[in-house]
Amino acid sequence: MSLRLATFNVENLLTRFDFTGFRNQLRQDRVIKLFEVNSEGVYQQLEQARVIAATDDTRQMTALAIADADADILCLQEIDNMAALQAFEYGYLFRMVGNGYRQKFLVEGNDSRGIDVAVLMREETRDGQKIELRDIRSHAMTTYRDFDLFDEELALTNRIDDKIFKRDCLELDLLIGGRPLSLYVVHFKSMGNPRDGLDGRLSTMPLRRAEARAVRRIIEDRFGAGHTASKSFAICGDMNDYQERVDVIGRRGTDYRFEHRDEGESALDVFSHDGFAENVVRRRQPLDRWTLYHARGPQEQHLCQLDYIWLSPALAAHSAGRLPQIIRNGQPYRTIFPPGQEVERYPRTGWDRPKASDHCPVVMTLDLP
Repeated sequence: MSLRLATFNVENLLTRFDFTGFRNQLRQDRVIKLFEVNSEGVYQQLEQARVIAATDDTRQMTALAIADADADILCLQEIDNMAALQAFEYGYLFRMVGNGYRQKFLVEGNDSRGIDVAVLMREETRDGQKIELRDIRSHAMTTYRDFDLFDEELALTNRIDDKIFKRDCLELDLLIGGRPLSLYVVHFKSMGNPRDGLDGRLSTMPLRRAEARAVRRIIEDRFGAGHTASKSFAICGDMNDYQERVDVIGRRGTDYRFEHRDEGESALDVFSHDGFAENVVRRRQPLDRWTLYHARGPQEQHLCQLDYIWLSPALAAHSAGRLPQIIRNGQPYRTIFPPGQEVERYPRTGWDRPKASDHCPVVMTLDLP
């Protein structure tokens, strides 16, 4: 019996406008910066028009990426609220591609912008097996004190009673055709600005490491430490960290070179160092594991994996012959693809926008034990 599981950061699926850019230039869209706008009322009108004009193309591409993933269970990140999820599912996934999701789950988390993780599920798998939710739990309120995770690194930016998860760890207890599956959906702390001589990734790594430790603790508390390997669980989401990357060397108008390199340290080592879980994307070739293109000019550009499906050893072993898919057709044209990986972009895709997302859906077909 098989199940298609996917994760996708759709980026800012919102039902509200953000007008803070009038006073905070860092939050003002680049197109409005081209014009002199002195009135806050005029700014709000322009911002509303800009967002509405751009959103339809963007969400059509988001829906096409989800349709191509064709998942039975879809883990999403950056969802405003249930109203946004319902409007997108009905207006785009169902009306546009004719294939929606009847089961929807979202719990408000901790993100200061109000973006949450969510799960969409079909009522049955493609094989006709019933998908049932037995229980759902949010761990958004868990603190460093609760799990005894506070240390000197965290003390530089946090307090002991602060919440561990900057969004949430949403735990779903499922039955797939009567077989158990535990699902953990996360969106770890984003990489921030450089601090104390460290780049944005390294300076925020203690926060993500604590989140990863907390996810592992939740799973070990559920099944018993040392007894998790034989259980069926998956950890899905945007983890904002990577254990390897592909450096893109060159600039537009010249030939690019692609160099793979392993990172010496990652928050995700918490999952992998002792075989606690398997990152199934590592089954693909080293240059073909990326889910996001990052660039700040020709001197800083690389491809990396930020979006993950981690499987328990038992689940990974039962799906040993399977390779995950990465849906890249919604990437903007500025994304640089290694040779042989080029795809046909969705209609109306732009150089930078519109696009489905900067992230790519990751899909894995699981053979359930």
